Formats: sequence, structure tokens, C-alpha cells
Amino acid sequence: MAEGHQAVAFSFAITHEGLDVNFDFEVIRLIARSAVRSWRKRTTRFQTSLKSSFFPGSLRSLVLTEAVFIGAEKSGYDVTFGLTDKLIVHFPKNSVEYRVLCSAILGLAGWTGVIFSLRELMRLLLKYHGWLYEERGAGRQVSLPTRAWLLAMQPFFRLFKPELYSFQGTLPTLPVPALASTREKYLRSVRPLLDDAHYARMEKLSLEFINGIGRKLQRYLYLKRMWSTNYVSDWWEEYVYLRGRSPIMVNSNFYGMDTLFKHPTRNQAARAANIIYEALMFRRAIERSELEPIMVQGTVPLCSAQYERVFNTTRVPGIETDRIIHLDDSTHIAVYCHGKYFKVPLYAKGRLLRPCELEISLQKVIDDDSAVQPGEEKLAALTAGDRVPWAKCRQEYFSKGINKVSLAVIEGAAFVVALDDEEFNFDPADHTQLDRYGERLLYGKGYDRWFDKSFTLVIGKNGRVGFNAEHSWADAAVLAHMWEFVLAEDVLVPRYKEDGHCKGVPECIPPTPIRLRWEMPQACIDKIESSYQVALALLNDVDLRLLAHSAFGKGLMKKCRISPDAFIQMALQLAYYRDAGKFSLTYEASMTRLFREGRTETVRPCTIESSQWVKAMIDESVSKEERIRLLRLACVQHQRGYQDAMCGKGIDRHLFCLYVVSKYLEVDSPFLKEVLSEPWRLSTSQTPHGQTSKLDLAKHPDCISAGGGFGPVADDGYGVSYIIAGENLIFFHISSKRSSPETDSNRFAQQISNALADIKELFGL
Repeated sequence: MAEGHQAVAFSFAITHEGLDVNFDFEVIRLIARSAVRSWRKRTTRFQTSLKSSFFPGSLRSLVLTEAVFIGAEKSGYDVTFGLTDKLIVHFPKNSVEYRVLCSAILGLAGWTGVIFSLRELMRLLLKYHGWLYEERGAGRQVSLPTRAWLLAMQPFFRLFKPELYSFQGTLPTLPVPALASTREKYLRSVRPLLDDAHYARMEKLSLEFINGIGRKLQRYLYLKRMWSTNYVSDWWEEYVYLRGRSPIMVNSNFYGMDTLFKHPTRNQAARAANIIYEALMFRRAIERSELEPIMVQGTVPLCSAQYERVFNTTRVPGIETDRIIHLDDSTHIAVYCHGKYFKVPLYAKGRLLRPCELEISLQKVIDDDSAVQPGEEKLAALTAGDRVPWAKCRQEYFSKGINKVSLAVIEGAAFVVALDDEEFNFDPADHTQLDRYGERLLYGKGYDRWFDKSFTLVIGKNGRVGFNAEHSWADAAVLAHMWEFVLAEDVLVPRYKEDGHCKGVPECIPPTPIRLRWEMPQACIDKIESSYQVALALLNDVDLRLLAHSAFGKGLMKKCRISPDAFIQMALQLAYYRDAGKFSLTYEASMTRLFREGRTETVRPCTIESSQWVKAMIDESVSKEERIRLLRLACVQHQRGYQDAMCGKGIDRHLFCLYVVSKYLEVDSPFLKEVLSEPWRLSTSQTPHGQTSKLDLAKHPDCISAGGGFGPVADDGYGVSYIIAGENLIFFHISSKRSSPETDSNRFAQQISNALADIKELFGL
């Protein structure tokens, strides 16, 4: 954009009287402000990088160290143990000035040595994961190694204030599990799904693999681990996400919802303005590294690498593979309203616009009565359809001219905002309204969300909000953190006047939103329509059901002395068996952010123990005591699987990377081929919450979001996302495909309710 401004900032003409130069000083000032902002951001990034490289050291500690060394030298005290006398011989003379310089050099060397020793100590401490396997709760004894580890970790958090990226250089790298361990865990996970003959066959295949080609593939993974910060993440991003050629709408993108019990205003422009402003505050906190890093148990840091691409990021289509484009900065957002696109500037007079000023800009967008240009309304359907047609259309019609400029505005925006013409409602007595709310966020109309953008904020006509997020650049936990931050600021702090408008008085006239222009020939419009038909067929096939389970929540699960996540996963196993009449491979997402650049690992909740408990629940002859015993065993096994996944001892990412290496080497492995082709008919995930200190859920339980959801992974399976929203409330987001005769989201929601009730009755609560 700076080049465009520069092109019109001045003009010149050669005349008989010489060179006549005309300057547009307003544009020159605009360029100057952009340059200043750019250098400020570069300076901030440099400072952040420097701080994280020397954490837990600080400039203050360095100055204090130098003051001690220099002061001691001037006072006649030798705190260097004779090193000053050994160093001074290398200087021209033994004078006071040179002795002070020697003391300063030795002080810097001593400070650096201590800091890097502390960093090495921190790196060693963070490799210990025994704490994760400790049982928690009243009366539980913590082991001696864990107590010693906790004691050693405390100074790093009591004495030093960490920033967002402070721990990046000290986090351990993800380990490569042993082949034999992965084989053993895999066979155990599929035992409930296979009869004796098929299980014996899989035992043989897996044994041949680890004794044959598996060893060679494993050596390549060890080599990759030595050379890269994470041996999984780059391949996971490329092969699972970016190389997929099917639509990302429903199949990959996910959504998040508003707080259902807090509705601060029904004014669409006002709510949008505040949500946008708080999202930009989150961006500023990331850029300045002021955001608090997520700490497990308040002690162990999680990797923060994924936060770098929350904003100013888009996925660009390609013929064979997509790519992720991230800009260092963006000073505008792209807004879609009434079938039209607008560029809305975020800054004026060198500062970020305030919510009351953003509201003025957004209201202008809403009130705009200009005609929709041909092809403009359904343009985003290109991002919702198959990737190859979108890539070809982009090259042919959006690589030059006015279309290229307008597309660059959307893809270069901080994020996209969709101002919907439909209200989002929640009625506990009518689940269809909540279902419709989720549908609007998951896919909209198939053309009113820019699905390639890192996220699209969706603002309903009545002021309720949500988002749709692209998945390749980061995982849901990062967006959930941003969303929790935004909602906490918007709901807990008084942001609106009694009439629903934003508080505050505008101090400037915000820049007028710029209507984007398009020139689309009929052939381009036809391609847009073709992508829309693909998207329409896909979204019409989605069966989405949102269940607000209010009979009980986290409180009752604690009384049962069972992990809430394990409690729900066992209920899902029972519900699925009753629904399908069989067990199925089940996916639960777990994070590996205890390691540098970690993303996710798979937990397999369908275990030998869980299947035994489910069968016991079906068999009326089994006693209540035996059912409780089997349930506890199943929950313990599930927790162990979850802990192993978090500690880098999972099996699915390991098998995935082995498969990638086999493809590079062009070797065939029947075992890996069969493993990677197994469908996940039950794909589950828990929406994380409580990630920001700004929102105390104990004090404000009605401020929690209703969570979010995603589409089904298998054509004949279910996608289930859930959030434990309080002591007495759980939200389930259940998706499936209408075209599958085996699935029905409403039926499965009822099975989940019944399973939860049966477990409650089991404990007599």
C-alpha cells in the first residue's frame, strides 16, 4: 500500500521554465506515519526477541551486575577473584579507566554465564513430565521427585515475570517414540475393534514392519528431530491441511460461539466495533509480548509459537498445495455486508480508532445502498469449494488489475468481519434456534465467510457474535484463548450506553470505508457459481445439533472422583455403541505444546477397558458395583492415554511421520497403509477455556462461551465438540451427514443425554 501512496504523492512536469514539482503533503504525511509505525513494530519485535533470548535475565539485572562489579573495583574490592589482574595485561596500561573496563567486561561475562546456566537448568527441568502422572485431589501424596522439581521451578516464576515468548528457547523438542512402544499401544487400541483373525493378521503386519522397513524409517525421524525444532509440525501442516484439495468449509474450518447468557447490546455496529477493538488489543498484546503465556498448573509453560499467525494471515490456494501467507502488519479489516466488500481502516492520526469511532465506520458500511456488483455477492464461495478450481480462477481472473488490488485488500486484512442480515438466538426450550446459530457460524450461506482467512468474525443482526476459523495455521486452543480474552473484555467491562451504542465520544472523524471494486467476466462468475454449488451440496448435507445438557456438569463429576474429560468420553463410548451397535475408532485431540512448536496428538478413547465397561452397561446381569469398578478402570486408562499424548508418547503422529518418510523413499508398507486409511467415525474434542486471567469463571459462570464445533470427519461418522461450561452445564456440538443412513445427530444427542444420566444413576447422585 505504501508504494501506491508514493506513486501519487508527488508529480512533476518538464516545462520551458524548468522542472515543476507538485507535492501532496497529506499523502506524504500518511507515508511518514506508516513508516514510523513500521519501525516501531520492528523495534518492538527486536526487543521482544532479545528479552526472550536472555530470559530469565533482564536489563535491570545486567545494569545491577555491572554496577556491583564497577563499584567494587572503584572501592578497592576484588570481586573477580584476581581475573581483573589477569585481563589487564592485555590492555595498553594498568590504569583506573582500563581496570573499570575490565570489571565491566567480566561483569558482562559473569552475568551471561549465570543467565545461560539458568536457561540450561530450566531446559532440563522442563523435560521432566512426571508431575503430569501424579494423582490430584484431597489426600493425594505428591512424589518426592515431583516435589523437588516443583521447588526447583518456583524461582523462575516467583522472581521473574515471563512474557509470551520467554520460554520458547528453553522448551524441549518433541521426542520420537520407540517403534516397539508405538506398536504395542496401537495393537492395544484396535483390539476392541477386531475379531481374533483380523487382530492376529495386524499383529503379524506390525511385527514385520518394526523388524523390517520400520527401522530405516525410524532412523530418518531421529535425523529430522536433530535438525528441526519439531519433527511433526511442518509435515502435519503441509500434508494434513495444505495439500488437501477438498473444500475446507465444514471439512476443516471450525467455529466458536458467543456467551449465551450475556447479551450486552442488540446494536450490530456497536457490538462489532467493540469485538473488533478487543481483538486488536489481543493482537497488540501478542506483538508486544505482553500476553501472559499459558501455564499448566501455573508452573509449566506451553509453546506460544502459534500465536504469531493469529492475525494478518491467510491461506492462498495452489494447484497441488496451498500456502500460508502472514504479513508483519495490517492497518485495516475487510468487511462483508449485504453482498458487498469494504476496506475499513483501523487507524487515524497515528492511533488505533476507538470503539465509538469504529462504530461510525461500520454503520456507514451497513447503511451503504450502492448496488452489488456482478459476481461480488458469492465471491467467497471460491474459498468454500474445491481448492484446485479456486487456484485456477485466482490465477486467471485475480492476478492483475482491479481484481488483484481488491483481493489483496481482503487477504492482507488483519481479519475479515461478516455483518450478517440474520439474528442469532438462544432459547433453552427450542434447540433449533441454537442449531441454526451453529450452522450460520460453521458455513453461513456458503458464500458469506472468507474461509481462507485465519478467522472471520461473524456479527448477527441482533448483536450476537461468533467466528469461523481456518485450521491449518493453528489449533483451536489458540483461537479459544483470543475469543475468551475478547468476550471477557466485552462482557465484564461496561462498554455500552443504555441505548446500546458504544461508550465514549469520537475524537476524530474516522476514515471513510472504501468500497472494493471488481471486474468479473461471465466466465469468472460461472466459476464462482460452480464453487457455490459444491459448497451448497456440502452444507446441505451437514446435520448439526447443539445440545445444552443442564442436568449436571463439572460439580457432579467431581463428586464421582472421575476426570471430567474421561467422564464425558466414556459417556460418548456408551452412546456410540448404543447408536451404532458396535465400537469404532475414536479420535480425541490432545495438545503437545509442552514441546517447542508442538500442536496436537491423538488420544484413542476406545480402549479394552472402555469396551468392557460399555458391555457391562448393556448386560443387565452385571452388578452396579462391578460397573463402577470397570468405569474407574476405563477412566484411569483414558487418563493415561491423554497423559502419554501430552508427553510426546502418543502413537498417531509417530505413525503419520513414518508414513511420510515411506512416501519420500517410495517404499510400500502394508502396515502403515492400513493404519493411515482407518476412518475416525467418532471424532471428538473438548473446547478449552479458563486460559485468561481476565475471566474468573468461578465468579462469572454465565460469561463462558457456549464453545464451538466442527464438521464430521468420516462420511458415516460423528464430529463431537464439547465444553464443560460450569458446575451444572455442558454444551455438545454434534455433526454428521444427512446422506449417511447410519448417523443422525439428533438421535446421537439423545443417546449422549441417556448415557450421562445412566452414569449419574450409577453413582446414585
